[in-house]
Amino acid sequence: MSVYVYQTFEIKQGKFKEAVENLQEMKKFRSENYEHKVEILTPITGKDHTYSLLTTYDGLAELELQNKKMFADEEYQKLVEAFFLENIEQGSMQTVMYRSISE
Repeated sequence: MSVYVYQTFEIKQGKFKEAVENLQEMKKFRSENYEHKVEILTPITGKDHTYSLLTTYDGLAELELQNKKMFADEEYQKLVEAFFLENIEQGSMQTVMYRSISE
C-alpha cells in the first residue's frame, strides 16, 4: 500500500530562484540515492509562492527506513538546511500523509 507525503510551503519572494534551484537539487539527490519518488508541484491557482513536494513511498516501513537514511546523510542535511533556513517563510510548511486504499 503506497504512502504519499504532501508538504506545502511558501517560498520567500526574494529567494525564488534559489529556492527552485534548491528544490531541484533535493529532488535529484533523493531520486538518485533513495528508493522513493519525489515530485515538485507548482501552483496553478491560489498563492503564487506556495509550492509543494509530493513524495511516494512503497509503505510506512519504507517511509521510516528512507527518512532514517536521509537524515543520517550529511550531504542531504546540507541541502535541507539551506532550503528551510534560507528559502522558505518560517512556519509556512505543512505536512500531510495519505495512503492508498487496497483494491
